[in-house]
Amino acid sequence: MYNKNHNFGGHWTEQKLLKIKNYLQAYARIMNKQSFRFAYIDAFAGSGYRTVITDEQSEDFLFPEFSECETTTFLDGSARIALQVKPQFHKYIFIEKDISKAQSLESLKQEFPLLEKKISIINADANTYLTDLCLNYSWKNNRAVLFLDPYGMQVTWSTIEAISKTKAIDLWLLFPLGVAVNRLLYRKGNILPSFKKLLNELFGTKEWFRHFYSTTTHSGLFGEETAIEKISNFDSISNYFVSRLKTVFRNVAEHPLPLYNSRNNPLYLLCFASSNSTALKIAQDVLDK
Repeated sequence: MYNKNHNFGGHWTEQKLLKIKNYLQAYARIMNKQSFRFAYIDAFAGSGYRTVITDEQSEDFLFPEFSECETTTFLDGSARIALQVKPQFHKYIFIEKDISKAQSLESLKQEFPLLEKKISIINADANTYLTDLCLNYSWKNNRAVLFLDPYGMQVTWSTIEAISKTKAIDLWLLFPLGVAVNRLLYRKGNILPSFKKLLNELFGTKEWFRHFYSTTTHSGLFGEETAIEKISNFDSISNYFVSRLKTVFRNVAEHPLPLYNSRNNPLYLLCFASSNSTALKIAQDVLDK
């Protein structure tokens, strides 16, 4: 899984990796001059990229853009890039729910023997583990960069809230703009209850519906009839999620980076949020370049 000879996947994965790498290098240089202990945390280190949501109304996958080859390669890249950054982090935490994949992550310790004691492979649900880490441990003398990179909509808003409460974690998050959210927003608003639940958990509110749909009433053959129409697009969905991040984080990148597949369809937004204004300046510069 963590083969040095892997070629990176599509352009969107390379672009994503480059942004994370540039930020981690700047972060490590700054933090190395301070007294904090600082960690790199990679959540959904394997299973997130292999959880596929299917549309119960059809036999088609909602995510035809991806291949196992491409997603596996990106996971390889994100882990190894963090471990290659200099100066080194004090701790590297890789979270993986699937036991077999968690065991395969152990190979990182052999590949980077000098960092072996700094690497922790956590076999746990990412939302559960991160919530506990954020809420039940002291962050007074600790700082971290957290990369949340789920395949779809596994990150819950309650996890994002817990992260924000530490006021010590710089969050990089892949928001599933086109790969999931937009596809679940059916044109007539007839969204399956299971998908509504996912959207509620992702945004942390049911208010998304009134932002993405218009409801009108008119007189029809059988009296008043209600019509629901989708009014959202990629830009409005992006802006809404940024506004949601601002409700819990003091500093949020105004212009997250959209990531496109080879057919120029937006898949994700690479978002950043932090309690630190200097971190935001660095992150927005990285995103804009």
